[in-house]
Amino acid sequence: MTNSTETKQALLASPLIRQYGGIVISLIILCLVFSTISPRFLAFNNFMNIMQQVAVIAVAAYGMTYVILLGDIDLSVGSIIAVAGMVAAQAFSMGFGFVPTVFITLAAGAIMGGLNGVLSAKLMLPSFIVTVATMGIYRGAVSLPTNGAPASIDNETWLAIGSESWLGLPIIIWIVIALFAINHVVLSRTIFGRRAYLAGGNREAAIYSGIRVDRLKIIIFMISGVMAAISGILLSSRLSSAQTNAGMGYELDAIAAVVLGGTSLAGGVGTMVGTILGALIIGVINNGMNMLAVPYFYQLIFKGIVILFAVWLDVRSKSMRT
Repeated sequence: MTNSTETKQALLASPLIRQYGGIVISLIILCLVFSTISPRFLAFNNFMNIMQQVAVIAVAAYGMTYVILLGDIDLSVGSIIAVAGMVAAQAFSMGFGFVPTVFITLAAGAIMGGLNGVLSAKLMLPSFIVTVATMGIYRGAVSLPTNGAPASIDNETWLAIGSESWLGLPIIIWIVIALFAINHVVLSRTIFGRRAYLAGGNREAAIYSGIRVDRLKIIIFMISGVMAAISGILLSSRLSSAQTNAGMGYELDAIAAVVLGGTSLAGGVGTMVGTILGALIIGVINNGMNMLAVPYFYQLIFKGIVILFAVWLDVRSKSMRT
């Protein structure tokens, strides 16, 4: 009995259990519920489908993590996803190859994200207002080249990203894993990451320590734009086209994934591990609801309830340290 009690106390004292226990429990509960209702949910093919659906949200959420960690918000990522796909389609139509098109698309994302950062940092405008405005601007701009019509993409290498596999896993999942590793290291193991935490947690202290917070904000919004552009690449490769309504509402899923993962909207607290777990919860909810043919308005209600429950569990797990 004593050994059992000591083991339980050791588990509760584990930093990983305290930090991610609530969200992992929520993810497990969701999987159990959906698998009970629909046996097809746990099928390997459906698991691969969930992972590919999560990919677009997860990559956008990586960039959003930096922004929210700074105490800001980026509501334009869904529109940037759409613009990135259209930029790629237009680049291919003008005869550019795969590699130049990738660089052009990422540059477009960096420019759009950088504009958000400049407007917020240099004009002292709230990022919420700035990105609400640019969300509309970018969403309108995506329709200009084709007058609102979709644009097809026929580059085989581009399409392979969303349809081919390597070593038994879809390429799109490898990309998500690689980007997770890069962003996790940047955020948790570099001076840049430490500066982001400090600036988000205590802006005045960051300024007094010599950190150029305005420049840091611009760079972080550029990162968010690049991550959204990569999401646009992944989505357009899966759809084999650029759609003017692509990424609609993805900014909310990305924000939900980040917050579910434990990143504080007040800034200064958060991890990439939590973000990918949050993205998995969003993906499971979306997939499970679609498999059950649940009407969209019921999906919104259920998703809101699950998010509240998951956050509550996460808060409870963190309180176990006291």
